[in-house]
Amino acid sequence: MGIEKTYIMLKPDCVKRGLMGEVISRIERKGYKIVDAKMMNLDEAILKEHYAHLADKPFFSEIVAFMTSGPVLGMIVEGENAIKGMRIIMGATKFEEATAGTIRGDFAHSTRENLIHGSDSPENAEIEIKRFFS
Repeated sequence: MGIEKTYIMLKPDCVKRGLMGEVISRIERKGYKIVDAKMMNLDEAILKEHYAHLADKPFFSEIVAFMTSGPVLGMIVEGENAIKGMRIIMGATKFEEATAGTIRGDFAHSTRENLIHGSDSPENAEIEIKRFFS
């Protein structure tokens, strides 16, 4: 695969719970480099774009309420096979399926508030990096 860049976002629950340092340490210990990062407060417009595949779902308003409840940390992470590697480090989206040793397996306590987002493909990584770091 080679060197890739991916978009990683630490969600409001990660920030509020004081887990940013732990999560960043896990990313760096794996050998990935954080090449850019910024704190952001998201609004409904960018969330409708980011979660377009969920915007028509009845629970979308809950996603918006959660994701606007506090700041997030957006990061561009770079490294060998970074997209797949970060998905492994993060763990399954559904917290009850996330294995111990992953970020979600060790710290998440719900599927909606699952601490972290990461791009799932090279195409989405490029789109998400442009969306949040344009």
